[in-house]
Amino acid sequence: MNQSDKQKEDLSEIFVQVKDIDEQIYCLIIDILRKAKISDCIGFLSNIDNQKQLNEQLKVHQDLGIINFKKMTNIIQQIQDHNFNKYNYSEEIYIDIKKDLIKNISKQQKIIQFFQFLIRLTAFDQTLIQCGSNSLHLLVEMKVELGNQNFENIKVYNTSLVGANFVRCNLSGSQFENVDISGLNLNGAKLFNCKWKNIKIQMLNILKGHTQAVLSVCFSPDSSTLASCSGDKSIRLWDVKTGEQKSKLDGHTSIVYSVCFSPDGNTLASGSGDKSIRLWDVQTRKKIAKFVGHTKEVHSIFFSSDGTTVASFSEDKSIRLWNTKTGEQKSKLHGHQDLATRVCFSPDGTILASCSYDSCISLWDVKTGQQISKLDGHTSIVYSVCFSPDGTILASGSYDSCISIWDVKTGEQISKLNGHSDSGVVSLICFSPDGFTLASGDCSHSIRLWDVKTGLQKFKLNGHTSTVYSVCFSPDGTALASSSQDMSIRLWDVKIETQKSKLDGHNNLVKSVCFSPDGTTVASGSEDKSIRLWNTKTGEQKSKLHGHTNAVYSVCFSLDNSTLASGSDDKSIRLWDAKTGKQKSKLLGHNNTVYSVCFSPDSSTLASCSGDKSIRLWDVKTGEQKSKLDGHTSTVYSVCFSPDGDTLASGSDDMSIRIWDVKTGKQKFKWDGHFSFVKSICFSPDGTLLSSGSREKAVRLWDVKTGKIKFKLNGHSDCVLSVCFSPDGTTLASGSRDKSIRLWNIKTGKQKYKLDGHFSSVNSLCFSTDGQKLASGSSDKSINLWDVKTGKQKYKLNGHFSSVNSVCFSTDGQKLASGSDDSSIHMWDVKTGIQQYTLDGHSNRVRSVCFSPDGATLVSGGYDNSIRLWDVKTGLQKFKFNGHTNWVQSVCFSPDGTTLASSSFDTSIRLWDVKTGQQKFQLDGHTNDVISVCFSPDGKTLASGSGSRHPLKQTDNSIRIWVAKTGKQKLKLDGHTSWVQSVCFSPDGTSLASGSSDKSIRLWDVITGQQQAKLDGHSNFVYSVCFSPDGNTLASGSSDNSIRLWDVKTRQQKVKLDGHSNKVISVCFSPDGNTLASGSNDDSIRLWDVQTRKEIQFKDNSYQDMQQQFQSNFIRESQNINFTILLISKQKLFQAQGAQIYKGEFVNQQGIGLKALFKQLGSLILDNYEELQQN
Repeated sequence: MNQSDKQKEDLSEIFVQVKDIDEQIYCLIIDILRKAKISDCIGFLSNIDNQKQLNEQLKVHQDLGIINFKKMTNIIQQIQDHNFNKYNYSEEIYIDIKKDLIKNISKQQKIIQFFQFLIRLTAFDQTLIQCGSNSLHLLVEMKVELGNQNFENIKVYNTSLVGANFVRCNLSGSQFENVDISGLNLNGAKLFNCKWKNIKIQMLNILKGHTQAVLSVCFSPDSSTLASCSGDKSIRLWDVKTGEQKSKLDGHTSIVYSVCFSPDGNTLASGSGDKSIRLWDVQTRKKIAKFVGHTKEVHSIFFSSDGTTVASFSEDKSIRLWNTKTGEQKSKLHGHQDLATRVCFSPDGTILASCSYDSCISLWDVKTGQQISKLDGHTSIVYSVCFSPDGTILASGSYDSCISIWDVKTGEQISKLNGHSDSGVVSLICFSPDGFTLASGDCSHSIRLWDVKTGLQKFKLNGHTSTVYSVCFSPDGTALASSSQDMSIRLWDVKIETQKSKLDGHNNLVKSVCFSPDGTTVASGSEDKSIRLWNTKTGEQKSKLHGHTNAVYSVCFSLDNSTLASGSDDKSIRLWDAKTGKQKSKLLGHNNTVYSVCFSPDSSTLASCSGDKSIRLWDVKTGEQKSKLDGHTSTVYSVCFSPDGDTLASGSDDMSIRIWDVKTGKQKFKWDGHFSFVKSICFSPDGTLLSSGSREKAVRLWDVKTGKIKFKLNGHSDCVLSVCFSPDGTTLASGSRDKSIRLWNIKTGKQKYKLDGHFSSVNSLCFSTDGQKLASGSSDKSINLWDVKTGKQKYKLNGHFSSVNSVCFSTDGQKLASGSDDSSIHMWDVKTGIQQYTLDGHSNRVRSVCFSPDGATLVSGGYDNSIRLWDVKTGLQKFKFNGHTNWVQSVCFSPDGTTLASSSFDTSIRLWDVKTGQQKFQLDGHTNDVISVCFSPDGKTLASGSGSRHPLKQTDNSIRIWVAKTGKQKLKLDGHTSWVQSVCFSPDGTSLASGSSDKSIRLWDVITGQQQAKLDGHSNFVYSVCFSPDGNTLASGSSDNSIRLWDVKTRQQKVKLDGHSNKVISVCFSPDGNTLASGSNDDSIRLWDVQTRKEIQFKDNSYQDMQQQFQSNFIRESQNINFTILLISKQKLFQAQGAQIYKGEFVNQQGIGLKALFKQLGSLILDNYEELQQN
């Protein structure tokens, strides 16, 4: 056995051992090490006295003990002694070991949890840094979900994190050393007091200042200064290390096309549309000469290697050589038959190369002014020429998408570099100082680096949002500068070795995207003829569906999640099994491109539209055509069913929208109003509105009943290609050829946000079923997932990174527990509003939290199907109850604390013995999801509320009353017409309150089962109801973003509390009744004074409070930023929008600070905290 195989075997054997380790022990060890401030993990855990002490602390954890600690210590010791803790496993020599390892462990959750444990150990133990770093690298390679996690104080050395998704992670106090962070997603991350040194990252900085396209960039000979020129008529000098603008040189009266430093760096030459060439003194920033002679615009200038001559090439088709000392014209070269593009001196200054619109390259003898040779081979405009450093090779870039390599002596073409074929124009090329690499820029916004010897592309740099006009290597070869029509200059680190892993994805335009109904999958259709299914959490491609023989224009999931439909340019529609990815059927009938497909709400019918001007309805089961709807006089681009399935809308190239009766197939209405073709239509969830997007750049909202335009939404600067309503109907998203996505408020018709990030047309949009994510597909070949948060968020208790689903006061009123979609539970001090600690353990959303009557225990239930009991004092997990087969929606202690009730989306209610953890009863009776449970004050009765997520299932919107001792049903209360979201007994146990998705609150007599009252006022779903301790007041929280207090006796609304900017999901009174807590989908918790009916404000005056509460205006503003939470693309882009940076240092391998880059990418730099506190 060779050493490599032995290493693989040893490592695999170590990792196999953790399969028997309970995941709870990881949290316990981390918590103990943090509190005891231990720096030697193995030494601490190996000590017998410490083991005894730990065992005593863990007596409450009946499933854990000293055996696990001994085993854990042994495993950590083996890892510490292994090469896994000595060498960088991201290096190429470990590819085979890593590949086999990932293959064996990628689906083993226990080993993944162990990796996360090793990463967190680096915060305490210096001796385990490399194994923790390698663990993080492997998690990134396996595309394990890392977002929304706490990685405070971790240390990561000598590894690659290329493409890692740390969106909204807390990385405060982290130390990175020699880490490749290219393509990292740090959107929304918290980066307080970090120490990141010797960092590898492709993009070094973004320099902004020009107000028009930046046409040329050039490094000074010492690499310290970068010169740039622009269509704004200015020249600017930049400090390469800091990214700061050093000076602005004004003087030209038209576009400045080209800049070039003299060999000694003291002089800068510029060529302009004002027909002149100017020389500038770099030190004084003053003009020292002006050369006049050209009769048209000067497009290119270049210094000779000795600095005595400047060559210029003009639109007047002439090349002129100028004496830099006297300013006199030395010679004038004629030969090109069309407009000029570029000139370039050979390194020894004896030859001049030029290229032109005439597709030719000319080589000139500088002394004689005679043409030496003419290089033919390009089939279109040649935009750029560049000599290799040794002068033996000439490279040229052309509009024909090719780069040609020429032998200067013979004039023969040596090779041809292809790779820009999907983008067209090669705008500019440049050799690296060592001559081994060639850089090229193109009109598809990318830069490519080529290996000159092999002719192979080394890697591709993405970041610009428009045509790249210029590329230039620094003389020391460490950096590359690029300029673009997007008005920016970008600096790139070109010494970073690229990751040799295959990044799969579409290789052509993405035409359509669609979320699966359960939100776990995004389907995409592309011009590359394929359909791909993606995991929405990790961005990993799940499968690739082949079958279509041409571009796929539309994809759509059926509401029952069983089928995916696709329409194509091959004129066919195909139905796919959404689980297996296998083709179920092929529907033929259209005789032109199928542009759109849409399932009816009951999934029985599929509508399609085509370039053949027709709409067709298909039977999904049989695949037979049911009917053909004719009426449009040109291509039909979009079809959409109304929510009730009775109506179909269509949008067409004939500029009309038509409304059809699905049963009869007859046209009901024709709406005219657009002045160009209608590309996309979408019904609002309630069916009252229809939105349409058109080539005329506007979005229109139509009243479905009257057919009249309600709003015309203006803002896009190009054709609107896609429109989509959010599930709650309050927001409309629109995507356009102008590369932007806009979110609109449906009530006001005003724009809420503009989402930028795509580099080309946004062709398709789709909201996830919970409305929290928006998927977008673009002609830039990528799919973006966006976190869609609306309104201003004024946080008071901050810390959660996602929706707060449940809040509960401790029995003494001093603590408040909160459970969130970020999978965590936070414990808060009610007086100060400061977060005391976080309970981590759930692997999915936490839906419900509840204190035991004695306040010593907290129970939580979540989407990982588990129930967990926590020790309130220590914050340690005591038990984990398993049994439910679907999400746990609600948990509640009995008044005596001996029994726990839980309800689940598996339609069952379960009663648990709190002491033993054993299940006492399973209460069956509900036929749909059980959303809420509540014990009566005497503990003898249990109430439950139900509803269905699936509109196709039989609905159970009932409340049921159960005998707690026997588990038998006593009563069934019917009345609500939609989900029963919340139930709550009055303190005297005689009444039950219920809140429902039918927008109403109802009061019931518990003995008779009769409805006592119906409280109306909320304008959307009622998610939570809670009685005050004296029983006189009922609080309710709703999807209309409000909290309402009701007088129980009079049944009248007492007050409406506004403040939350999204759904209020949970409300809870303090034991004394003076305070009300609320948790919301805006990620915040608020405390309200019940007497004054005002929100309680907290003051924070310390840095520690700033860490915990994010109280400054700047930080609150950061929560309003809409950013990409997942980018599905072949190319990995570094992202840091909304990241919060406080002090610390971020420095790359060349000693360049990266804070300027972070700031340009949308991060908030919070270094001046004193100034922040004044805002």
